[in-house]
Amino acid sequence: MAYGKNKKLSKGKKGGKKKTIDPFTRKNWYDVKAPTYLNAQSRRAGRTCVTKTTGQRIETDGLKGRVAEFNLADLAVKNEDSHKKLKLEIQDITGRSCLSDFHGLSLTRDRINHMIRKRHSLIDVQADVKTSDGYVVRLAVVAFTKSAPNQVKIFSYAQSAQIFKIRRKVTALLSQSVGAGSLKDLVNLLISDKLESDIKSACQSIYPLEPVHIRKVKIVRKPKLDFTRLMEIHEGAPAGDEGIVMEETEEAKNLLAA
Repeated sequence: MAYGKNKKLSKGKKGGKKKTIDPFTRKNWYDVKAPTYLNAQSRRAGRTCVTKTTGQRIETDGLKGRVAEFNLADLAVKNEDSHKKLKLEIQDITGRSCLSDFHGLSLTRDRINHMIRKRHSLIDVQADVKTSDGYVVRLAVVAFTKSAPNQVKIFSYAQSAQIFKIRRKVTALLSQSVGAGSLKDLVNLLISDKLESDIKSACQSIYPLEPVHIRKVKIVRKPKLDFTRLMEIHEGAPAGDEGIVMEETEEAKNLLAA
C-alpha cells in the first residue's frame, strides 16, 4: 500500500505531545481546626487539600462533609491515649480554616488484637442513645471476664444469665450517662475513660470484667447544622484570625453619639 493513500500513517501517536502537569499545582490547602472541648495543645489538628474553584465548582463545597481521622496522642490531649482514634467532620469553612466537630471514635487495630483473651467470655454490647442536644449515638462496648485472685481453674466463663444481666446493666448505664448530657459531654467521657470505669464498678457484683473498652462510637442521626453552636465550640473565631483592636482617636469619635 502506498504511503500517500493511507491518511492514518501520516498522523503521529495520539496524545504523545501532552505535557505532564503536577496535580498538586491545582490544589489549595486548608487547616482543620479541632473543637475547643478536646483541650488539644494546638487548634490546628491537620491540613487538607482541595481542587481550586473551576467554573461552577466551588472548592469549599468539596470540603464540607469531609471526615478526617486523628489519633488522640497526635492531638496532644491531656491523657494522651494512643489507642483511640478520633474522627472529625468538617462542617463549615471560615477563611482558610475548616471548622470541625466530633464524628466518631474507634480503637486501633493493635489494641483490639492485644485485648483478645483465651478461656474468657467476650461480652459485646451495642446501644443507641440520644443526647440532650438531639444527636443519636451508637456505642459499642467490648468486655472480657476477669479471673478471680488465687483462682485455680483455668477457665473464666460467665453463664448465659450473667451475660444477659451485664448487657442490660451496660445498656441502662449508657442511656443514663450519655442521655443526660450533650455531645460535648459525651466526648469528654470518652476521652477521660469514665464510662469504662463506671461499667466495671456497675458489673462487679454480677461478674468482674477486665478489660473494658468503648470499641466504637458512631453518630447515627444528627440535628440540622447550627452555625451558632459551631462557632461556640470554636470560641467564635479560628485561632490566628482574630482582628486587631483599633483605638478610637479624637478625630474618629462619633459626633452623633456625643
